[in-house]
Amino acid sequence: MSSEREDVIVIGGGVAGLSAAIFTARAGLSTRIVSIGESILERNAHLENYPGFPAGINPRLLLELMQAQARRAGVWFIDGEATDVERDDGRFVVTLADEETYDAQYLVAASWSDPSYLAALDIETVDRGSKEFVGVDDCGRTDVDGLYAAGRLAEQHHQAIVAAGHGAQVGLTLVEDSDVEFYHDWTAPEGYFTDRGREIPPGCEEIDEDERQQREQESLEIMRRYFEQPMPGEPTMHPSVADDE
Repeated sequence: MSSEREDVIVIGGGVAGLSAAIFTARAGLSTRIVSIGESILERNAHLENYPGFPAGINPRLLLELMQAQARRAGVWFIDGEATDVERDDGRFVVTLADEETYDAQYLVAASWSDPSYLAALDIETVDRGSKEFVGVDDCGRTDVDGLYAAGRLAEQHHQAIVAAGHGAQVGLTLVEDSDVEFYHDWTAPEGYFTDRGREIPPGCEEIDEDERQQREQESLEIMRRYFEQPMPGEPTMHPSVADDE
């Protein structure tokens, strides 16, 4: 059995976990996502209320885009199911079904509404009949220092944009709670800070016009590749329907 150390482990690879991981990785915290490789979003036939897509977007394509963005930010992905989380010397040790272990200073629980793998931490939970959620404050902090919950597990609404927004909020809260120097994740035009006699704050970046155009061109080329052909595959049906067939 091996163990690998990170600053942040995110359990759950849906939009909440991906959003949190993008922000922690961009802030310079080494970040891994542990996921079984299936998001509840994949049950959506066509996502029509996510801002920025006037005619909607294939939900599996949205996930693929977010995964690519997370990788670009430096996030590592681990395929596996988290079965247990314990504290050891102030760190979180995550054990997977294959008995591989990973440990981190911070943990974001962003899986579906089943917190059973967190049982050893004795956290506050909220029982809603068939669902059990993790109790959090307004920023996603739990009553265990260094442990956060995001998205549906934190009793947020089902909608993808809500889960993504909450994941981003949790990721930024974690960054602000950490020892990382951080002001704002923002790419600004050249001179925005420096022409006012200010140093560029931690987390920010200034780029000149040539660099801005280069990044925009790269963005357009990448998006064309993703959108040039329909996304293969079909939505995942609810397990109860699949069982009946």
